[in-house]
Amino acid sequence: MKFQPKSLQWWQKLGVWLAAVLLAMGGVTPSALATGVYDVPYATADQPVWLVDQAEAVSRANEGRLNRELSDLAATTGKGLHFVAIRRLDYGQTMEEFTDKVFAKWFPTPEAGANEVVVAMDVLTNNVAIAIGENLQNVIPPETAASITGETLGYPLRSSAYNQALLDAEARIGAILNGEADPGPPEIAEINIESTFTKAEDTKTTSSTIWVVVLLLLATIIPMATYWWYVR
Repeated sequence: MKFQPKSLQWWQKLGVWLAAVLLAMGGVTPSALATGVYDVPYATADQPVWLVDQAEAVSRANEGRLNRELSDLAATTGKGLHFVAIRRLDYGQTMEEFTDKVFAKWFPTPEAGANEVVVAMDVLTNNVAIAIGENLQNVIPPETAASITGETLGYPLRSSAYNQALLDAEARIGAILNGEADPGPPEIAEINIESTFTKAEDTKTTSSTIWVVVLLLLATIIPMATYWWYVR
C-alpha cells in the first residue's frame, strides 16, 4: 500500500505540530539555554544585584550567604563585588564580552562603576571573566585578576564545584577590597606519587621471590613425578 502525496503531507504536518506541542510542554528550547546580557536583571544603586544564578549552580544556603556577605562588604568598604553564573553563552560571544556588557548594563557611567567588580562564569565551558572598575584596577592588577579567574575560580570549576568556586573568590576578592594582603589562590593538594605506585626496588624484590618459589616447587614436583612414572 502506497501513501498518496496529500496523505504524506498531512502526516508531515501532524509531526511538526506534535513536535511544537512537546517543546511547548517542556518549556525549554535549545536557544533558551543560552544566556545573553538581556537575560540579566537590571540593577540600580538603590537595588544592587549581588548574585545572578541563571545556571542554578549555587545552593540555596550559599546563595543567601553570598548575598548577605557581599551586601555587608559594600556597606563596609563602599566597594561592590557581584557574581553572575550562566549555563552557556549566546553563540559567537566571548566570556569577556559578556562580562563587560553586564558591567555596562549595571553601571552605565564610569563614576557609577568606579568601585565595582563583576565576575561571571559559564558552567558549560568553565570559562570565567572579570570586569573591574577604574578605581580598583590598581587594587586588583592584571596578574591578580588572571590568578583569580584561572586559579581561585578555575581549579574548583574543573571539578564542577561551583559553590566552592564562588565562596573562594568572594573570600579572596573581599579581602583585597578590605585593604588586606592578597591571600592568593587556595592551596591544591598534591598527589604523592611514591605512595600510589610501587617502587622499582620493591617490584624487583617481589619478582625475585616469585621466581625462587616457582623453582623450588619445580625442583620438588618434577623428581616426584618422574619417580611415580618410573614405578608404574
